[in-house]
Amino acid sequence: MRLTDFWSRMHRHFGEAYAESWAKDYVIADLDGRTVEQALADGVAAKRVWRAVCTVVDVDPRLR
Repeated sequence: MRLTDFWSRMHRHFGEAYAESWAKDYVIADLDGRTVEQALADGVAAKRVWRAVCTVVDVDPRLR
């Protein structure tokens, strides 16, 4: 998954403004206690990060 696709899905699910805030503030256990922003900065694959997001929020199946 490309980073642009990841952010597109985040924006479609959370909305343009909230996606950025959520990615910065919400800590996900499946990402070793990091936020989305931290995990991506640490080089975690966007696909793995997206799967982790999907485990903690009810994402529309069409976006999974």
